[in-house]
Amino acid sequence: MADSRHQISRQFRVCNGDGFALKHIDPGSTDHAQPGGKQMAAEALAQGVERMAELQDKLYAQDRWALLLIFQAMDAAGKDGTIKHVMSGVNPQGCQVSSFKAPSAIDLDHDYLWRANQCLPERGRIGIFNRSYYEETLVVRVHPDILARQPIPPELVGDDIWQQRYRDIRHYEDYLGRNGVVVRKFFLHVSKKEQKRRFLERLDNPEKNWKFSAADIRERAHWDAYMDSYQQMIRHTATEQAPWYVVPADHKWFTRQVVADAVIDALESLNLAYPTVSDDARHALADARKQLLEE
Repeated sequence: MADSRHQISRQFRVCNGDGFALKHIDPGSTDHAQPGGKQMAAEALAQGVERMAELQDKLYAQDRWALLLIFQAMDAAGKDGTIKHVMSGVNPQGCQVSSFKAPSAIDLDHDYLWRANQCLPERGRIGIFNRSYYEETLVVRVHPDILARQPIPPELVGDDIWQQRYRDIRHYEDYLGRNGVVVRKFFLHVSKKEQKRRFLERLDNPEKNWKFSAADIRERAHWDAYMDSYQQMIRHTATEQAPWYVVPADHKWFTRQVVADAVIDALESLNLAYPTVSDDARHALADARKQLLEE
């Protein structure tokens, strides 16, 4: 597959986080979008969904690889909608979505990767994490009191805990890759201005009131701290094997096109194919066909 086919997503891919800065990614960017803007993007997305369905069918049949897609973002950045639209054509039998909210008491009695490990996709399947173990380097870093309440031995919580967790995650994702789990990570980068607009829309539209929580406003007050945490996260965990895609999220149609393109790119890199039937199996199929015709 020619590189130009996936130029729209690869311009936002980060494989080495050294020196990465969020300020270099414009949340309102639509660079390399097809001429025609939103309308053409919708057509491209529909075509991409069809291509993804074809590749996912081969992934499932081959039963060798698994694909893990991780989505992180501020509230109202469009994670749910992106997952819904991009994965709309994928066979539900070969796809699973896991959403990670505040950890339970059982979760807290295990290491922080434990609950995510229970939700990893099987071979032949696509797994989607709506938030993930990265929350332990984001919300927990922004709110140190959360870390203080976790039952971790105090002597293990030092000033270098975030560097330790970044290192743990890099090794974990490297381990997954060496076992056939392809990891692709998406940070949907929405601007503070656009988040405000979407919050007001949720408040003003009764049909969208259910999407709003007072906690959203409390977290918005920590915007700068979150941006710093996201930046550090990407700097320390972006690798060739498990890259981050920092996707502009102010225009939902563009976000979905970039994510779909990246997922297709990942699947196409695996050279997927339907399993080859052996000669013995072909003879058995021929015998079965003969028996059916002779009924």
